[in-house]
Amino acid sequence: MPKMKTSKSAAKRFKATGTGKLKRSKAYKSHILTKKTTKRKRNLRKPAMTDSTNVKNMKKILPYL
Repeated sequence: MPKMKTSKSAAKRFKATGTGKLKRSKAYKSHILTKKTTKRKRNLRKPAMTDSTNVKNMKKILPYL
């Protein structure tokens, strides 16, 4: 059976934690930042975990993660 290919776009966006969960960065932090509060922008900096409903698909896209 041939090797499975990793989705390169997903590989750049997701990292695996030590326990195997997927870590992602939050959206809405690229532009139009003037109207967003400082607190909101600060919270967008923190990494988030991928939702459990998406994990099955993500593991398929990232077979070697």
